[in-house]
This record gives sequence, C-alpha cells and structure tokens, in this order.
Amino acid sequence: MWRTILRRVLIMIPQLILVSILIFMLAQLMPGDPFYGSLNPNSDPATIARMRHAAGLDLPWYQQYVKWVGNVLHGDLGTSYVVNKGWTVTRIIGQRIWPTLSMGIIAAVLTYVLSISQALLAARNENKIIDRILIVWNTMTSAVPSFVFYFVMMVLFVYIIPIFPSSGTGIDDTQSFTTNFFSNLRYAFLPALTIALFSTNSIFQYLRSNLLDQQAQDYVRTARAKGVQIKDVFRKHILRNAFLPIASGIGYSITGILGGAIFAETVFGYPGLGALFVQALSGRDYTVITALMLLQGVLALLGGLLSDIISAWVDPRVRVK
Repeated sequence: MWRTILRRVLIMIPQLILVSILIFMLAQLMPGDPFYGSLNPNSDPATIARMRHAAGLDLPWYQQYVKWVGNVLHGDLGTSYVVNKGWTVTRIIGQRIWPTLSMGIIAAVLTYVLSISQALLAARNENKIIDRILIVWNTMTSAVPSFVFYFVMMVLFVYIIPIFPSSGTGIDDTQSFTTNFFSNLRYAFLPALTIALFSTNSIFQYLRSNLLDQQAQDYVRTARAKGVQIKDVFRKHILRNAFLPIASGIGYSITGILGGAIFAETVFGYPGLGALFVQALSGRDYTVITALMLLQGVLALLGGLLSDIISAWVDPRVRVK
C-alpha cells in the first residue's frame, strides 16, 4: 500500500513540472498586457515600459519561468494588477478558497448520495415505472446546458420560491467559525445542489449498469438457489462488487471543484475561486490566472493520487506487488 502511494507521489513530480510549464506558456500566449487593463489608456508608453521592467515582464520567457517557479516555491504567487490591485495573490485566493471548498465538498457529497440512491432504486426496480422515470430525469438534467440549468434553479428557488439568498457567502470575519459555517451553508447549498443534480447522470448510469450486471452473475443465482434472501445478497455481495469502479472515481471529484464552480459561482453570485477566475480573465490579471490554473493542476494531480489510493484500498488486485 505504502509503495503504491510513494510510487504515485514520485510520478507526480515530473507531472507537476510539465503542468507548470504548460500553464506558464499559456499565460505568455495570452494577448494584451496586465498593465494595459489597470492604467489610463492615455498613459505614457515609457511609464508602462518601466512597470514591465519592474515586474520582470521584459525578460526572456525562460528567465521569467525560473523566477516564477522560485517565487511559487517560496509561497509568493505574485501581486494582482487588476482584481484587487496591490493585493498579493495568496491573500486573494485565501479569501476565496474556503467558500469554493465548502460548496465543492457539499456538491461532491450530494452528487454521490443522489447518484447511489437513485441507482439502487432503479436497479431494484428494473424496467418498472420508477426506473424509467429516473433514467429520463438524469438524461434530461445532463442534456440541458449547464448555465441554463443553473439559471432555472436560481429563478425557481431564489425568486419564485425564495428559500435561498440570491448572492454572497454569508461569511463575516467578525463572527465565530461556527456562526460563519452555518451561515455559509445556506448560501452554498443551492449552487452545490445544482451542481450535484447536473452531475449525477454519469455515476447513476454507470452504477446502475454495474448493479444489473452483478445481479446476473452466477454467484447471485447460486446464493438465491441456496435460499439466501435477495436483500442479503444485494447488501453483502452485489453492492461491494458494483461499487469498486465508483469508489476509485471519488478522488477525481476534487478536480471538478474549481472547474464546476466557474459557471455556478457566476450565475449564483457566489464569490469564490470560480468567480475570481472569470474576473481575472476579463481583466487580464495574469498573476491571478496562472495561480488559479496552477491550483487546478495541483488539484487534478491530488485527485488522481487519491483515486489510486482508494482503488488500492478497496481492491487489493491493483496494489503494487
């Protein structure tokens, strides 16, 4: 088990280097200049040149990359030029990351709870009306464009049935952690629920197919022939075998925390990392963009590592001998 984890961690090192190079080069290829978005259009070109020199933007790309990596390793992600001018990127991300993490964790939990419960209900009632309803519902939610689905949910539960607030996070720095935690739940639940409803189809379809396939196996027929009740066979054998492929995908749900938050946070006015990424793109705030892209890359690698650990834990066949 530990050899598996160590091997994956060592593999992550060159992967992280390649990801950092790719992110830096993509940022270099972006049109425009961060200073043009923060200065008066009539600013003196010499002033802009001095600012570029002070920021090191006139250096060759490889020198800029080495300088950037060195700063990142020391915890310095740069300074924002547009979003929060003069603020360090670390400070900006530190303020936005907790709302996004809370929403992402709630969304991941709801996604698996809804997917698993629906798949179990559909598999136990194959070809019955409830099975067909669940198939149609999950297909419909995945077929609708995400921003349309988010907008419908916001109009329904914010304006028509005003259960949830329209925007914000509910976090107040002057309040205690417990107060902010429960306050944030009210703001984060609707976008998290919307992401979950939109994301259940793939897990539902896959788990339902696995459950139906396991029910047709010889060991199930043998157990039934011996008089074992179907609920006991389902609980002790079918569920365990059907859940193995699903369990390994839990880690990859981390990757979608930032990616799935972009549309949700923009539509629901939830100021997290997704909304920050949109602001940085519109303002060409390169330091914020590269930091968020690097964070997404790190989350993707950690998600893969967690998935491998879960796979090795639940299925010894995948462990490194």
